[in-house]
Formats: sequence, C-alpha cells, structure tokens
Amino acid sequence: MEPFEVMPVRVRLTAVLKKAIYTGEIKSGQELSLTDIAEKTGVSRTPVREAFQALAAEGLITLRMNKGAIVNPIDAGFIRDHYELRALLEADSAARAAGQKPDVSALLERLQTMREHTDTVSAEDYEKLNQDIHMTLWNVSGNKRIKTLLMDLWNGPSTGETAEEKRQHYAESTAEHIEILEAVQRGDSETAGKVMKKHILRSMQNILKYYQ
Repeated sequence: MEPFEVMPVRVRLTAVLKKAIYTGEIKSGQELSLTDIAEKTGVSRTPVREAFQALAAEGLITLRMNKGAIVNPIDAGFIRDHYELRALLEADSAARAAGQKPDVSALLERLQTMREHTDTVSAEDYEKLNQDIHMTLWNVSGNKRIKTLLMDLWNGPSTGETAEEKRQHYAESTAEHIEILEAVQRGDSETAGKVMKKHILRSMQNILKYYQ
C-alpha cells in the first residue's frame, strides 16, 4: 500500500475549531481573531484564514471584514445534520474501499498495539492513527469528490471530557476500526459500511451530551 497521506493543516485546524464550537469550548457570540488563533495553534495566518472560510461555509461562524469572525449559535439539530451526513458518506467510502480489497495490515497492526495500551495511549497518537485510517479509506474508495466532502466535514475524534470517557472512547473506537478494516481487507462491503456508520453515529452521541 502507498504511504499514508498527511491530512492538510487547514483540515486539521478546521477540525479543532469545529469540535471546540460543537462542545461549547468556543462559545456562541465569541469573537475569533486570525492572529489570535494563529498564535495559539502555532500555524501561519493562511491556514487559519482557510479554516475560517470552511467554518463560515458550514454556517458555524460569520466572517467580519478585517475583524476576524463571530461564532454563530448552533443546536442539537445542527450537530445531528452534520454527523448523519458524515455517517452516510463515511459508510459509502468504507464500502467502496472494501470493494478494492486493499492491504491494510499495517493499520491493523497499529490498532492491535493501541488496543494493548488503551490506558496509556496519548491523544496525539490516537488522533494520528484515526486520521490515517479514515484518509486511507477515502483514498482507496476512489471517489475524489466524496473525499473532498469528507475532508470538509472532518471534525476529528469525539472523545468526551473526562479521562474515563476518553479511555472508553479509545477502546470502543479501536474495536470498531479493527472490525471495519478487517471487513475492508476481506472485501466485505456490507459490514465495512454498516460498522462505519455505527462508528460515526456513536461519536455523534458523544457530542450531543453537551446539548442535553
């Protein structure tokens, strides 16, 4: 299999900001500054500007001429719409990838290692592996348009707040990823799509806890 494609900075930054808005870490009505975000995240203003444009296209923020942006109000319905669309596209992408029967043994080995060290895995290691898995499936699926849409929808892992919630998410997510990749490797499109949909919708429930 080809080397893993690195997720672009603008996509990763958009995901970080999107999740912060979804969880309420960044509040409705809060002002966002290009310079401020660039300094806090250690990136240049260009990917921040691109991230702002992506967030504005989704309706999460309103851009202000030369003044950064204002965070828009969102509700549980907005979150459901986002995740339900992502679940449909991710499931389709996983099913398409399974049709190619790719060799994903390297990813499965990394997942097995993570499963053995769930209690000590770092957020950075988990997020990197999570990105590699999803990007691999998007690429193998062969549909560039779906890949572009999924990159726009990407919001990273939805792990919960407490250490126990994160540990549980890592364990459940790792088990789901293994099931998905095993199905993909054996060419079982139905199972790959079904488990991927379950995987994304479970993440949705993690986020919806903030709105209950």
